Amino acid sequence: MNLTPQIRRSVLNFIAKRSGFGCLHANLFTTAQDFIISNEVLTVLETVNPMEDALEKIAPFISSEIVRDVLQEQRRPELGFRFFIWTTRRRSFCSRDSRNLVMDMLVKDDGFDTYWKILEELKNSNIQIHSPTFTVLIEAYAKSGLAEKAVESFGRMKDFDCKPDVNTYNSILHVTVQKEVFLLALAVYNQMLKLNYNPNRSTFVILIHGFCKNGKHGDALKMFDEMTQKGIPPDTKIYTIILSSMCKAERTDDVHRLLNTMMASGCYLDSITYNVVLDGFCKLGQIDEAFALLQLFEKKGYVLGLKGYSSLIDGLFKANRYDEVPVWRKKMFKAGVEPDVVLYTILIRGFCRVDMVDHALNLLNDMTQRGLSPDTYCYNALIKAFCDKGLLDKAQSLQLEISKNDCFPTSCTYTILICGMCRNGLLDEARQIFNQMENLGCSPSIITFNALIDGLCKAGQLEEACHLFYKMEIAKNPSLFLRLSQGSERVMDTASLQVMVERLCESGLILKAYKPLMQLADSGVVPDITTYNILINGFCKAKNIDGAYNLFKDLQIKGHSPDAVTYGTLIHGLYRVDREDDAFRVFDQMVKNGCTPSSAVYKSLMTWLCRKRKLSEAFSLWLKYLRSLPSQEDETLKLAEEHFEKGKLEEAVRCLLEMNLKLKNLDIALYTIWLIGLCQARKSDEALKIFHVLKEQQVDVTPPSCVMLINGLSKDGNLEMAVDIFLYTLEKRFMLRPRICNQLLRSLLSQDKRKTVVELINRMGSAGYDLDEYLHR
Repeated sequence: MNLTPQIRRSVLNFIAKRSGFGCLHANLFTTAQDFIISNEVLTVLETVNPMEDALEKIAPFISSEIVRDVLQEQRRPELGFRFFIWTTRRRSFCSRDSRNLVMDMLVKDDGFDTYWKILEELKNSNIQIHSPTFTVLIEAYAKSGLAEKAVESFGRMKDFDCKPDVNTYNSILHVTVQKEVFLLALAVYNQMLKLNYNPNRSTFVILIHGFCKNGKHGDALKMFDEMTQKGIPPDTKIYTIILSSMCKAERTDDVHRLLNTMMASGCYLDSITYNVVLDGFCKLGQIDEAFALLQLFEKKGYVLGLKGYSSLIDGLFKANRYDEVPVWRKKMFKAGVEPDVVLYTILIRGFCRVDMVDHALNLLNDMTQRGLSPDTYCYNALIKAFCDKGLLDKAQSLQLEISKNDCFPTSCTYTILICGMCRNGLLDEARQIFNQMENLGCSPSIITFNALIDGLCKAGQLEEACHLFYKMEIAKNPSLFLRLSQGSERVMDTASLQVMVERLCESGLILKAYKPLMQLADSGVVPDITTYNILINGFCKAKNIDGAYNLFKDLQIKGHSPDAVTYGTLIHGLYRVDREDDAFRVFDQMVKNGCTPSSAVYKSLMTWLCRKRKLSEAFSLWLKYLRSLPSQEDETLKLAEEHFEKGKLEEAVRCLLEMNLKLKNLDIALYTIWLIGLCQARKSDEALKIFHVLKEQQVDVTPPSCVMLINGLSKDGNLEMAVDIFLYTLEKRFMLRPRICNQLLRSLLSQDKRKTVVELINRMGSAGYDLDEYLHR
């Protein structure tokens, strides 16, 4: 249709006569023209089949507003869908309003079948279909809660010779991240890159948010860095997400770096960003750092609100500075900020943590007087406090009170009670609570299972713990793992599962990848790495190392990755049954698999090596541990190693100690292990040198080290130095056990040093020793 000059003049004359104001002609012309064109489009839809050629003739006069108006007026979904699909040919026709209208037609009118019918007709007529056609379909399925259909739609695009664009990829990424199928999301992203699609800001927001939600904070930061490398400047929302993630990962250096970058780039920090950072440092217990940031933020216009006050009060409790809490509560009330249920929960939990349960109960009453109803979180904090104090009857009565206040006990409530029962040896009561949960409509969580399994293991009831473990595994999907682990391309762990998903995506079989992943996700409560760690620890303590080893292998077959706790527990267990070679094989595997050994693992290995008098290996392991830490001085470590190789042990230890003190990362446990190891190897003179180095640097030598030194020096006949060490313990107010004290006194008496004995006894009495108890023994 061509709007001839005559028609245009007629429209203008009509408007002029109706309005009486010539100056409105320009403003109303577009409205009138849109009205005429909209009617013409509607006429085409109703009368011309196929409509596409006729629509092309009037396309120059169509705008996104006209598309919206036509979709609103059209009462026949099949015509509206076909018209919308035609509009996807031109970007200028597209708008969020139009997409929302079509999505509403799909969802409200159950128009999915009609939409697919239109797609088939277009395909059979060799009419090209563009990617926005499927983007809307994917989003509509997702909006309807039909994620599997959304994935299927994406997979079927190739059947219609339609290639996805970046918006389509973003839509399917959003679906997979929402369903927490992260392996599939990564596979789709990798496919997107392989096909040379450039991710946009939305792509990165979706993936970064997904990584953060899944606890993969390192991957989130890598994705953030990749986004900036591609020249996409992060906005406030992305910065806030990644800052929150880095706080949760305890990567405070990265938080400061990102904050500085954000401010330097001129990116606006909103109240959400400020609150996220403050809350992050408070949750880490770094309250002084939080206060320093608060001063900086306030200079930039930040006003402390309820969220900020709640975070600071929570941080004060975590830093054990609860005496400052009333001061900040007064500041809050003075600023006109009223507490909510969340803040009361923080206060109740905080005071319970410092054993001020009566004060916490008063806060519960204060809540109701202010018209606030305590929720389950408030009650859970008090129930835990009663359980920790062994007041289980009060805990259970409080659990019954929850229902009276229109709340319902959660799995967390029952888990707290189960932990309390297990801790007090009441396993039967714990089992009873566990069995009642499902009858009460509350399914046990993974934490609930782990709590009961831990209680059973500690009670030595490994067989029942294993039964509960197997119940978790086969809860809702007993055949899934069996099916995945069979065939030529077996899926035995996370790596092979990711390979399978990537391969299926590249083959266009995205639905086939999605289904098993969702089955895994929907399998109910399944054992996690914590469950395996609890059981491995139980087997190790029972000296059933083969059972522990089998679990270690099994968890990897099931797709879990051992963490530092897993490796550390197994290494310690292997040493307890004198399987040193196996312990070091597990340690080597740990390093090879990229799992950083914790200080506990190194300490465990060093302890066992020292007990076997393998001091050189223990010292080498110590240096290896120090080299694994950030910001260590390589030259100092090299010098210490040279001193040790030359037999200059005192100089070697002095080097390490001075470095640790300088870097403020001293771990006295390492020096204690080494000192005790020398005593066990009957090298008391060398151990004494370490004692003097520590004392010289004003580092407190631990009581176990002093006991071993006194024992070793006494056996070597060096009673004078043994007495000096004992006098050191008296100065430090260490209370040693009767056995070592009496051993020293007897050794002195055997050498006829009665005067020294009398002096020591007097000093012991002044230091608070119960002499009747000690000397009687």
